Amino acid sequence: MNMLEIERKFLVTGEFRVYSTDFKTIKQGYLSSVPERSVRIRVKGKRGFITIKGASGTGGISRFEWEREISASDAEELLKLCEPGIIEKNRYEVVAGSHVYEVDEFLGDNIGLIIAEIELKNEDEDFEKPEWLGKEVTGDVRYYNTWLSEHPFNKW
Repeated sequence: MNMLEIERKFLVTGEFRVYSTDFKTIKQGYLSSVPERSVRIRVKGKRGFITIKGASGTGGISRFEWEREISASDAEELLKLCEPGIIEKNRYEVVAGSHVYEVDEFLGDNIGLIIAEIELKNEDEDFEKPEWLGKEVTGDVRYYNTWLSEHPFNKW
């Protein structure tokens, strides 16, 4: 298991849903959301996960990530212990070239925000940028889920 997450984030400004190959609902919360590490609990579709992420490196592209699947019922119980600000979103997978974008359409207090993420093998890897992709926001903490859980998009 690779423990280094290399990811870039973009705002979405165009229609992406017609290109989607998969869709899941996600509910997630944080047991810890300090800048040095976050401990996330997530229910994705009918599956549960616990994820630990370290602080982002320079530029916000790479960081340590450890994730394990847990039962959905355990994840639902752990969500009750999370800090205030549960994130709810719809996630679409969109293939572009040899990569898959995960496009999150936020709900609740973050409605109106749509972010696309792409995971890469290295920070300098080339990738296709579809026409619906907007401004890059990699490294901008305002677009981290931990930030959004405490500072909802509708309050910006």
